[in-house]
Amino acid sequence: MIARVAPYLSVFRMRFLIMLQYRTAALAGFFTQCWWGIILVMVLAAFFHGARSHEPISFAQAVTYTWLGQAFLVLLPWTGDPDVGEMVRSGNVSYDRLRPLDTYFYWYVRAMAWMAARAVPRAALMFVTAGLIFPLIGLGAWRMRFPSSVAAGLLFTPALLSVVLLSSAMVMLINLTVVATVSDRGANTLATPIVIVLSGNLLPLPLFPDWMHRFLFLQPFAGLVDIPSRIYVGNLTGAVALAGLLQQVVWIGLLILLGHHLMLRAMRRLQVQGG
Repeated sequence: MIARVAPYLSVFRMRFLIMLQYRTAALAGFFTQCWWGIILVMVLAAFFHGARSHEPISFAQAVTYTWLGQAFLVLLPWTGDPDVGEMVRSGNVSYDRLRPLDTYFYWYVRAMAWMAARAVPRAALMFVTAGLIFPLIGLGAWRMRFPSSVAAGLLFTPALLSVVLLSSAMVMLINLTVVATVSDRGANTLATPIVIVLSGNLLPLPLFPDWMHRFLFLQPFAGLVDIPSRIYVGNLTGAVALAGLLQQVVWIGLLILLGHHLMLRAMRRLQVQGG
């Protein structure tokens, strides 16, 4: 078992370390996400100022929810793996077919490393800035708060790990669309607005109309931002929080099974021209 997993762990480690080298991109992404986060918090402040007294999520929770979404923005599967797109266009995808590895899981762990390595430095900077510096400069009401309880912090850890696994499974579906269409434009253009809205990155899902709440909680994109963030801020607790974690795991399993099946079909039909 260990011998079978070891190559995938090596692939993950190598790409993770490579992606960590892009420090300038991480800083640029952090400043962009910090500025966009401030705009979203300002919008939330205006909304809660004129809202009714009983909201499904408090202003403080919504602010922390927003900063978490910005901290882990690059974990969202709104584009396919750019390396896969380049391999498909150049024909180098044929080399991956010759590797003594399952192509699906080889690309899957690469996608995990690609997203996780970009998220680590940006999230660290966001936690320091929004969590520690904001209160010092008079923006205490707009700060990112610590987990609402020890239990929330402990549950947030597997929820965040599930975000990486779930997002990677979604990225693989985008990758397979790229393989089928030999272009990443259509899949990336379609995925971006869907992911941003349904994940809760643009607006916390509890603030959507009441009749949409059940659907929004059960659909797979909720596991990317909404479920882990609401666990962190204490908006999901007890059995409901555990149900959210279980939902993440179920969607991970279903999407991996679907992606692996589609990968086998796509590779059987793959044709590489040139030479």
